Amino acid sequence: MRLFQNNGLSRGFRAHRHETPYRNFAAGRAQFLDTRFTASHILLPVLTDNPDAFYTNGDDERLQLLWAKENNLRTDDLEQILLAQIEQHRTEVFYNLDPIRYSSKFVAKLPGCVKKSIAWRAAPSGNADLTEYDLVVCNFASILENWRQKGCSVASFFPAHDPVMDGYAGARAEELDVIFIGGYTRHHVNRSQAMRAAASAAGVRARFYLEDSRLTRLANALAPLPVLRSYRHPEDIRLIRADPVYGRDAYAAMAKSRMVFNGAIDMAGEDRGNMRCFETTGCGSVLLTDAGRYPEGFVHGETMLVYSSPEQIPELIGKLMKEEKLAKLIAQAGHAMVKERYNKALQWTKFQELI
Repeated sequence: MRLFQNNGLSRGFRAHRHETPYRNFAAGRAQFLDTRFTASHILLPVLTDNPDAFYTNGDDERLQLLWAKENNLRTDDLEQILLAQIEQHRTEVFYNLDPIRYSSKFVAKLPGCVKKSIAWRAAPSGNADLTEYDLVVCNFASILENWRQKGCSVASFFPAHDPVMDGYAGARAEELDVIFIGGYTRHHVNRSQAMRAAASAAGVRARFYLEDSRLTRLANALAPLPVLRSYRHPEDIRLIRADPVYGRDAYAAMAKSRMVFNGAIDMAGEDRGNMRCFETTGCGSVLLTDAGRYPEGFVHGETMLVYSSPEQIPELIGKLMKEEKLAKLIAQAGHAMVKERYNKALQWTKFQELI
């Protein structure tokens, strides 16, 4: 199978990544893959440098323009470059992690060598059209049903344990009690309430690595202004806020904390299992997260702890701080579970079954 996997860079990752110049396309791609950004979603043949697998970030101008220059393609149109890469690679299966940017209109332009097109999308995404894809996949049942009702063929598919995490799990040094990695906005009401409860836990060494919007950054940088009040972090969050971390930096942060606090955003409904669940357990930390429908193996009291309301969070944090043996057992069980049930080999086997 000649596999082509396309990805996209988040706004936050773009803003905070280390700007080391790319020597050439191959070196730039290798440099990106070594960051382990979204590694839970990157398939095994890409990570093992299989010659039949091609990977790129189609929205990375620096990377894509290098490829165009090296291949004498006289255009700076990123869509045209991506299509040229697919054609040159003689792709048979196109797996796209950035389908809103490259939606049905793009799929209609794929060269004839492509026999199967698959999109990962774990969000309803408004009026986006993905019906030209042969399959839309993610691990949230309600979101898949939303895409099915829009006319898409759908299937369940999961993130996987990145084996690089094991090095971080094996060298843990708990400098903090609880951390959070992700976004805090006025639109994520349930998560925001839970984060404030976690921040209020007494006697806790906490740090929240937050990816903020432009208006949130502005609201926090200036003196309090009524017009920006809803964007400004509450004081208890501001005191423990740190810049966002991604990939290896996120792994390192998790390995330095006893527990990682997690909370689904409002659109997730009752479905649970965002990438942070796989990363937290993979790095050997206790996953402290909100109640809901979790993937197989994520069990309250065994491989993670869940809260049903924000009021429970300080109590659970205190319990894990006092009962070190319990915290260690849950962390170890979670790590063993994610390695066994959600490893890269099994992810790749499941992907091949989708074809």
